[in-house]
Amino acid sequence: QVQLVESGGGLVQPGGSLRLSCTASGSIFSLNAMGWYRQGSGEEREMVATITSDGMTNYADSVKGRFTISRDNAKNTMYLQMNSLKPGDTAVYYCNAWIRYRRWDRELNKWGQGTQVTVSS
Repeated sequence: QVQLVESGGGLVQPGGSLRLSCTASGSIFSLNAMGWYRQGSGEEREMVATITSDGMTNYADSVKGRFTISRDNAKNTMYLQMNSLKPGDTAVYYCNAWIRYRRWDRELNKWGQGTQVTVSS
């Protein structure tokens, strides 16, 4: 069973930084498009940043210039470097990935369990 395991969340003061990681554990053929999403309390889940298998990125306007998404395909891992954090960034952050489990399979979408990020003084 393939899992997306997130880490790196926590409590940080406004203006601080955190780095989130998401690693696909288990046997897969390939990881294709991946992304980070977040959901604040009482809010809908929203896209934060996405990255294709060849490194093309897309960001929500609210995080442009502050967050950087990247990936290490050899490690099946995606990262989100978050700088200049604001209280409005407080949310549960979810990893998402399109996974091809075997060479001839179609892609399937999978979510991680989420990691809490709290920005507060």
